[in-house]
Amino acid sequence: MTARVVVAGAGWLGSALARALLARGDEVIAVRRSGAALAPLAAAGARPLALDLAAPGASHALPDGVDAIVACQSSASDSPEAYRAAYVDANRALLEAARRLGVRAFVYTGSTGVFGQRDGGDVTEETSPAPALPSAGVLVEAERAVLEAAARGLPARIVRLSGLYGPGRAGILERVRAGRLALGPGDDAWMNFCHLDDAVAFVAAALDRGEPGRVYHGSDAGPARRREVVEWIAAKLGIPSPHGDGAPPGPNRRIRSEWSRAALGVSLRYPSFREGLAPLVPDPGAAAAGR
Repeated sequence: MTARVVVAGAGWLGSALARALLARGDEVIAVRRSGAALAPLAAAGARPLALDLAAPGASHALPDGVDAIVACQSSASDSPEAYRAAYVDANRALLEAARRLGVRAFVYTGSTGVFGQRDGGDVTEETSPAPALPSAGVLVEAERAVLEAAARGLPARIVRLSGLYGPGRAGILERVRAGRLALGPGDDAWMNFCHLDDAVAFVAAALDRGEPGRVYHGSDAGPARRREVVEWIAAKLGIPSPHGDGAPPGPNRRIRSEWSRAALGVSLRYPSFREGLAPLVPDPGAAAAGR
């Protein structure tokens, strides 16, 4: 059965999701602030809608007859103000529209950034958020709004995504090459990943089979220590593993997604960063031949 789905925030992740929904026969309304940026999706068959979701009255700009809404908008910057506009204000508009339209499903793509734990412990779907930064506090506020709407009867659920990467977003390779991600103090900290293709699978499954009021984790099955990641990438790039004197700031926790994968019926295409990054590592031979 086909559905009419609003993909709000049709950027890198939203565009991939929109294309997957179109491929299975759904009708997609792709929302983004810039109309020009929506041209590729329009060419693929989506209906483009240029709209600032944080602007007054945005909730009334969504058309009637919508079956589901996926909120995967992103922030224009890392400031708390930009986060509030993207996640709290935009989500408020989308939740209002969802109530008005009587949608059968609302999915908010959140972030495991709500967990600022630094003790190296496991974090499951039942773990309480512990934001360590003001921007993460805004993400918790956005989650709270979605869960409160679900408690009032809206069929809303959350998918928290870990460190996204994939075609067009493999900057971690350059970070290792440039020594910004290196061995040294704190390199036993856990890193958590989710490939773009698997993120799309998690969100689509939550759209189809998720339960109202539930929180799911979109993360792969292979959390890895920073030293493992650095050494593996350096070996693939054919360079010595970089070393640094300072531990980069950030959380240290292992995101678990076993329950979410079972509940949603998601089979990972890329169980760990190794399978996902391998096709994205530049071929040294090809690069040498091009010089």
